[in-house]
Amino acid sequence: RLAYNAAFREFDLTIEGKPVDWSVEYYDGLQNTVGGGKPKMFFYFRNTVNAFPSVRGEAPPSTPEEQQTLIDELQAFKTDYFKTLLATEAKPRPGVLELMDEALNDPSIAVGVCSAATKAAAVKTLDITLGPDRVNRLDVCILGDDVSAKKPDPLIYDTARERLNLPAERCVVIEDSL
Repeated sequence: RLAYNAAFREFDLTIEGKPVDWSVEYYDGLQNTVGGGKPKMFFYFRNTVNAFPSVRGEAPPSTPEEQQTLIDELQAFKTDYFKTLLATEAKPRPGVLELMDEALNDPSIAVGVCSAATKAAAVKTLDITLGPDRVNRLDVCILGDDVSAKKPDPLIYDTARERLNLPAERCVVIEDSL
């Protein structure tokens, strides 16, 4: 959310004179309904506010090609900014590393990561927050680039379960969103 809002500020996005800004509440709902960065932005402009924004005081993009170009540019900036945030501020939530270590050290438990993020963003996030040793010990790692449908679609979980050769009733998912 912070990286999206930084991109919106960088491009000086406004709708009806008001800056584009995603609140915590809006983003929490958005991440539970729309997978992927570009789809999130398209959903917001097309379905939430029903308008594309003005960019640096200029008229909003009006053609599908212009809208795609804007979303592509926003996503590129957002991704770069996100990488900076990761390098300077990322840390795992309390208890995550201890839980992972306990599971990784138990040979009867398979441990994996499923992330809707792009491979480049996810790998960097995992290396910074978990450390390369834990990442290398994962039994499965399915990233947004590995599946055709993003969360909340269950495809990523089903793919991980299939690769682990486990029935659904033997799997537990710990999420960072609803």
